[in-house]
Amino acid sequence: MTSLIFSIFNSLVIILWIFLVFFPKRKFTKLIVDYPYIPIVFSLAYIYFIAQVPQIFNADFSTLNGVLELFINSTPESAAAGWIHYLAFDFWMGAWILKNSQNKSIPHVIIIFPLIFTFILGPFGILLYYIFTNLYFKLKK
Repeated sequence: MTSLIFSIFNSLVIILWIFLVFFPKRKFTKLIVDYPYIPIVFSLAYIYFIAQVPQIFNADFSTLNGVLELFINSTPESAAAGWIHYLAFDFWMGAWILKNSQNKSIPHVIIIFPLIFTFILGPFGILLYYIFTNLYFKLKK
């Protein structure tokens, strides 16, 4: 069951990102950007997996060794929870990037690479968005 749910969410998020990157003005894209349905659904999957990993509540998140121990002792459910966590937050940030860029009238072509890198490398994509949009406004003057 873990593998099936993991595969469903992994596939679903790719489709959602395709809408953010390639169809930014579609009605469906606006729906997934303006309302938190997707992160909420991903959060429910996250809770489902975390509930199957009771040792997570004894984990030491305050040290690198404590976090490393989580990875060493991981289970399919804890790995799925971790991955769903990434998918949810990266998608949330991608949706924010799209909405923020549209509110600021930034041409979509400028945010394509930041969106792709947010999907793949999370924080690096957000940094790219910041750099690209600042360059855009400086060059626009």
